[in-house]
Amino acid sequence: MFKKRKNNYKVIKPKKRSWVRELFKVLFLLSIIGIMCLVIAVLGAFAYFSKDLPNPNKLIDRSIAESTKIYDKTGEILLYDIHGEEKRTLIPFDQIPDYIKQATITAEDDDFYNHYGIDLRGILRSLWINIKGHGIKQGGSTITQQLIKNTILSHKRTYTRKTKEIILALEIEQKFSKDEILQMYLNEISYGGMAYGIEAAAQSFFGKSAKDLTLAESALLASLPKAPTYYSPFGEHADKLKTRQENILQRMVALHYINQQDADSAKKQELTYSRQGGIKAPHFVMYIKQYLVEKYGEIEVEQGGLKVITTLNMDLQKIAEQVVKEGAQSNQKKYNASNTALCAIDPKTGAILAMVGSRDYFDKDIDGNVNVCLRLRQPGSSFKPYTYATAFKAGYTPSTVLFDLETNFGPDGSGNDYIPHNYTNKEYGPLTMREALAQSLNIPAVKTLYLAGIKNTIATAKNMGITTLNEPERYGLALTLGGAEVKLLDHVSAFGVFATEGISYEKTGILKVESSNGEILEEYTAKGKRVLDVQIARLINDVLSDNNARAPLFGQYSKLYLGARPVAAKTGTTNDNRDAWTIGYTPSLTAGVWAGNNDNSRMKNGTGAGTAAPIWNEFMTKALEDTEIEKFSLPAPIETNKPVLNGQLGGETRIKIDKISGKLATELTPPDLVEERIIKNVHNILHWVKKDNPQGDMPNNPSRDSQYGKWEEAVQAWAVKTGLISHVPTEYDNVHTKENKPSLEIISPDKTIMISSGNIVIQAQASAPLGIKQLDFFFDADLIGTDKTEPYSMNFNLPNGLSPGKHTIKIKAYDSVGNMTEKRKEVRFE
Repeated sequence: MFKKRKNNYKVIKPKKRSWVRELFKVLFLLSIIGIMCLVIAVLGAFAYFSKDLPNPNKLIDRSIAESTKIYDKTGEILLYDIHGEEKRTLIPFDQIPDYIKQATITAEDDDFYNHYGIDLRGILRSLWINIKGHGIKQGGSTITQQLIKNTILSHKRTYTRKTKEIILALEIEQKFSKDEILQMYLNEISYGGMAYGIEAAAQSFFGKSAKDLTLAESALLASLPKAPTYYSPFGEHADKLKTRQENILQRMVALHYINQQDADSAKKQELTYSRQGGIKAPHFVMYIKQYLVEKYGEIEVEQGGLKVITTLNMDLQKIAEQVVKEGAQSNQKKYNASNTALCAIDPKTGAILAMVGSRDYFDKDIDGNVNVCLRLRQPGSSFKPYTYATAFKAGYTPSTVLFDLETNFGPDGSGNDYIPHNYTNKEYGPLTMREALAQSLNIPAVKTLYLAGIKNTIATAKNMGITTLNEPERYGLALTLGGAEVKLLDHVSAFGVFATEGISYEKTGILKVESSNGEILEEYTAKGKRVLDVQIARLINDVLSDNNARAPLFGQYSKLYLGARPVAAKTGTTNDNRDAWTIGYTPSLTAGVWAGNNDNSRMKNGTGAGTAAPIWNEFMTKALEDTEIEKFSLPAPIETNKPVLNGQLGGETRIKIDKISGKLATELTPPDLVEERIIKNVHNILHWVKKDNPQGDMPNNPSRDSQYGKWEEAVQAWAVKTGLISHVPTEYDNVHTKENKPSLEIISPDKTIMISSGNIVIQAQASAPLGIKQLDFFFDADLIGTDKTEPYSMNFNLPNGLSPGKHTIKIKAYDSVGNMTEKRKEVRFE
């Protein structure tokens, strides 16, 4: 028999697997698969995009770009060939100074010698930014990529082109050395205008060879390729170029290319630029070029062969350049005002007809390349028409009476009270809004701004074309005197809205842009938009063209007067004499002139009327010569029942005064001692109107307005001082009272008596607190005598033919001030 064997081994149960470890394995496998798929996708993308890539040899064998040409409005006068036949001189690597190599690497790609043609972190960063921004806006390009982009690929911003750029960059890094790539870059890149390559740039900007460039010059040229038009030393942003140059120098110190002393010395070096030739109306051309670059891109403008027809009227441009040059030279001698700018617009289309940004574009001493037509400057009183237009919209009229009196308007926000003064430091009392605007008086203008409202006025100015009033919380009542900055071009365009009776046309310098193959890329069509009521515009035109209203301060034949030709004009001068303006217009031409110094230094007694108006007058006179005289349409008559809106001080009040006491008469004041006076109701305008609704009911309690007390105090003091109103008594007659009346008694005859003929003796007793002056005795209605001494009596012979019946004896007692008491007694005659 077999014995049953016992199991001697233990059954080992399998351990439980960790779910975390399993999950990790799954994720790891998925990651490997994902990476493999990504690699395959990348390789596939590279293969796909590589099949039609251009040959890298195109870097040394490519076609020449076509120039963009900018013309005047006729399309016949060439203003500027943006690069024409490229100025390019190839130079070997060893003739390029280290400063320019180092500055370029610092500015564009400081890891150039370490990467393989692309900056992976930069690409990822720009990709993230572009994804967030819903489009390609940042490129993250290395010098190698920039070389490709500017030579053998198109300039369109697409992901496809970017991918090709990356692939080509990797290929070129294998084909060429770093020094060769940098050499090609420095010989190919655009530095603006006609200058391609560092040698051409050195010659164009500094008139020297690249090998002779200083550190400061090298850093400045290295600043340009990023945006040649924007950073052009001859353009609008020369200050930004200087900042970029200094930043590059400081970065070169950090990268140990130079030391701090070298950088500081280079920052202080004054650079002298060569004059650009072959350019007409340079400020205007650079304005147009900047517009084109912003819309079509730098490369397209530099190399795309565009044909640009502008709005420039070359005849008017020549006039503008001449009067600006001559006027600025005169101003410099008389007023220490070294510069002037002028721009003119056709208000009926918005077309810029002339633009002179300074007296000499190429004069570095006055920063002549800066286009003051586009710079922010304080407009002084030339801002006032926007304020008055806003007031007229609210219901005020040109005949509205304001007081030009020194007024404390209260805190100005800086801890001081705001007390404006007129330029003449005089006060002119009550005058109309027409007179105040025409004569450019400051105090009434500040009051008008308060009545119109700061926010409302800003809205009016912005609707008309002023683009710079973007900090409304910063502006106070000084806004109407030019307390905010505007651009001359905007200012002229906005005044054009008055000229067109309220229609705004967007200002433009472009009529048409054509591609190199004749395709019309854009063409301007004037489209007007009403931004101001016809009546309001006509009111402003009527005031600004009123030479008689202007004459008391400017004279009958000022530089704002064009003889038989109606013209509306306004001057402006800042309080510190740093900016002087004149803006004026006819129905078909609007022009503005600024005079001053680009460095914002003060003029010597320079005013808008003295510095800008003569230049404006000469331009308008010559520009309008042999043209038809146009007249402004008159505004409709304004009817209102408010005296203060119709040119009257207010109202009148008749009061009765006791001649003896000088106080208000009462019913006890003797009629012959009552004097009637007409009192003018002289008050500030807030007494008569609600500021937001001047045509409505009078305010019930005008003193609630925060400015009422301030304005009223000055008005009442003026009224008393000028004698327009004398002191109006508030107390009543206190001498002609019941208590002061004389007491009177008829003594004889003592009762009613019968008389037949002969003589009557009349006796009386009288007394008074102020003394008896006299007693008058009457028989019936006839005065029979007067007695001035006691005892008071009168002998009276009865007249012949006296009718029988009742008759009356009457006595009137008068004191020294005319108080009177009367007593009567009857007698019978038979």
